[in-house]
Amino acid sequence: MPIIVNVDVMMAKRKMSLTELASKVDITLANLSILKTGKAKAIRFGTLEAICKALDCQPGDVLEYVAEKGVGE
Repeated sequence: MPIIVNVDVMMAKRKMSLTELASKVDITLANLSILKTGKAKAIRFGTLEAICKALDCQPGDVLEYVAEKGVGE
């Protein structure tokens, strides 16, 4: 998938655990883990906002677009 989720990178930069972030964002550990591992197919803007607030970052710090090789060439 061309959208990369960098929640784990931002968590490491902020020295925040998965449990702490899940508590601050009010999301289950299971759902946060799915998002963190890049297995999520969607994210609500409210959840993205809460993650950005908790990690003191911008949406572009959490989400990254990487073009797939061979697509559109």
